[in-house]
Order: sequence, then C-alpha cells, then structure tokens
Amino acid sequence: MDARVGCQQPAAENSFPAETTEQPTRMTRIQILTLISLASVNFSSMICYSILGPFFPNEAVKKGASQTVVGLIFGCYAVCNLIGSMVMGRYIVQIGAKFMLIAGLLVSSMCTIMFGFLDRAPAGAPFISLCFIVRSVDAVGFAAAMTSTFAMTAKIFPNNVATVLGSLEIFTGLGLILGPPVGGWFYHSFGYEVPFLLLGCLLLIIVPFNIYVLPSIEAEPSKDSFFRLLFHGKVLLLCFVMGTLSAGLGFIDATLSLFAMKTFNLSSGYVGLIMIGLSLPYCLASPVIGYFTDKYPGTRIGFTVTGGVITAACFFLLGPAPFFHIKSQLWLLVFMLGLIGFSLGMTAIPTFPEIITCAHEQGFEEGLSTLGMVSGLFGAFWSIGMFYGPIVGGLITQRLNFEWAATVQGATGLLAALLLLVYALCKRNQQRLQEDNQPSDENTPLLNG
Repeated sequence: MDARVGCQQPAAENSFPAETTEQPTRMTRIQILTLISLASVNFSSMICYSILGPFFPNEAVKKGASQTVVGLIFGCYAVCNLIGSMVMGRYIVQIGAKFMLIAGLLVSSMCTIMFGFLDRAPAGAPFISLCFIVRSVDAVGFAAAMTSTFAMTAKIFPNNVATVLGSLEIFTGLGLILGPPVGGWFYHSFGYEVPFLLLGCLLLIIVPFNIYVLPSIEAEPSKDSFFRLLFHGKVLLLCFVMGTLSAGLGFIDATLSLFAMKTFNLSSGYVGLIMIGLSLPYCLASPVIGYFTDKYPGTRIGFTVTGGVITAACFFLLGPAPFFHIKSQLWLLVFMLGLIGFSLGMTAIPTFPEIITCAHEQGFEEGLSTLGMVSGLFGAFWSIGMFYGPIVGGLITQRLNFEWAATVQGATGLLAALLLLVYALCKRNQQRLQEDNQPSDENTPLLNG
C-alpha cells in the first residue's frame, strides 16, 4: 500500500489510495472529477427531496391525512435516515464508499418515481401507508448517498474540508432552490405525477456517470464507536445545534406551505418561489464561510453560535411570535426565510470539520472509517431534527397555530447555541488558567536535594 501511495498513478486510473500524507497545491484529475460527481449527487438528490414542500401537504390533506399525519410522513423519512446514517457510517469501509453512494442513488431514484404514482392509491389508510413505506425506503437510499458523500469529501480533500463542502453546498442550494418552484410549477401545470417522474429520471441518469467518475477508496475498518465520539462534550453540543437547525427546516417543509396558502392566499407555485428565499442565501454564503473557516479554524465555534442565534431570532419573527403582537406579513416571512438560509450556512458548514478535529483529538485514526463515523453521526443528528421538527411542529400547529410552533423551534435553537457558547467560554477560561500556571511549573527544579 505504501508503494502505491508514493508512485505516480496513471491519469485514467479511477482509484484513491488509502492514506495520503501530502496534499498537492493543485487539484488532481481524480479530485476534479470527484468534485463534479459529488456536485451532481448533491444537486439531484436535493432537488428530488425538496419538490414535496409546495404541494404535497395540501395533496395529502385531500387524501384524508391530517396535519399531524403529514408531519409524521415527513418525520418517518428522518427516522429511517437516522438509522441508515448510523449503519452506513459504521460499516462504510466494509460496504465501500463508492458502492454505497451508487446504490443510494439507485434506491432514491426508484422511490422518487414510485412516489409519483401514489395519487392513484385510494384515499385514507392505503395512501398514507404507501407514503410511509416509499418515503422510508427513500430515506435509507438518501442516507447511503449523503454519508458516503461527506466521507469521500473529507478523505479526498483533507486540508480543505469546509471549503469543498461549502462549494458543494452551492449545488445543494441550487437543488433546494429549484426543487420547490419546479415541483410547484409542474404540479400546477401537469398534475401530481409529472414532478416525481421527471426528477426521479434525472437522478437515475446520473448513476452511470458516477459509476465511471467516482474513485475507489481503500481503507481498513476501525474499532472505534459512535458512543466514544459522543463522549466529547463539544461534539455532543455541536450535534445538538445541528439537530435544532434541521428541526427548523423540517418544520418549514411540513407546515409553511399550508400556512402561506391560508394566510396570504397563495398558490403552490408561489409558495415554491417563496422557498427560494431560504435556499438562495445559503447557496451564496456557504462557499465563503467554508473558505474562511478553513483558513481560520478558530472561528468555527463563533460562526456556529452566531448562526444559531440568528436562526432562533428569525423563527421568532417567522410567524411572528404571538407575544410580539405583530401581524403576519408576506415581506417579513420572505425576509426571515432569507436570514435563516444565511445563518444555516454559518452554522452547518463549520460543524462537520470541527467534529472531525474533535475525533482526531480523542485519538481516532485518520482514515475513511473515522470519516464514515463522523458522517454517520452528523447525518444521524440531522435526521433526529428532521424527525422532531415536522412532528412536534405539526402537533403544535394543529393544537395552537403556526406562530407558536415557529416560536418553539426558535427557542430550542437558541438554547442549543447558548449551551455551546457557555461550553466554549468555559474551555477557553480553563486553557488560560493552565497557561498562567505553566511558568511556575517550568521553574520547579527538575532534581530535588
């Protein structure tokens, strides 16, 4: 293995060594092709994921589903994504990162196409049951694709993880931007089936391209576990922040379209355009934040805390909160969605490389196995939030209203950001005390007597 690392591989060889100690100043052919491949995965996966927001909740209500059941349909995706992320992250070496990604794409494309035929199911229990089944299987495929994507990014670009992730999030943002308006427009023009069939086929088309382009990564399994990684206080708090952030996004997916249609009398197409206000700032801010936090790693926690506080404030004003006594206005809703998108980039982009740093500080090996576990842990807590957000948000919306549900989401996010801030300040003070005591320790004689 060491011999292969040291030699020059042919340009056409589609493989990646198990360990690389030197980082070239310019991207290699494998890195460029991998970047293109992962960008296509992010874009196609996210556009398929985001098409449901503008019209599916309303369609599900017509089929006999309540607001709570709609939240459960969105939430079951997160539960299966949670389980899939943990399993895939733990066994990524045994399964193979490339195979995992390709298989995940195939499953997601098939499920997206199948979801397009669910309108033909009888209303009530049959429709709801099929939604749960197809959505759950789709979540496992999505977990496989995203877990391997994060792990391969960190492995192939070890010195620029946040920068590359930020660049890839441009395509994630484009998928999130185009998904709602494209899905809403096709639904409004051609009916329920066309958006799913069109985008499912798009996801299927990129599978052969990724089979050819993606490199194979060699690695050895690790004996470390998720639980040992979670014993690190900073890792747990970072995961808590990410969970509250994804909970807010899941809440928006499940409830915003019905709220906007009812409050502002908007069509599904216009709701899709409103959701651009969430995705576009995230798309633009992510690469800048990624580059800055790679260059100055010490700013990661600051960005995460600031982004969490901004997100919480925006959720308080999304409704707005009833205790503000402010009337709901369309311009305010769009403006708050834009700020949430920007703060999402501030919070999400620095978190993944910071967890990798914490893992290495705990003695985890530098390899695909550790990166897979970090990716799985990242995806698992993101999924926990995506489960909590739609279900709790849907329940509060049904029992009270959208305004109170958004307020609860904001309060949870604020709590997570403040806890991370307190932890970081305590750690900083502890380090300063150790530094202050260090000179006196150095003056202690090495030999007594």
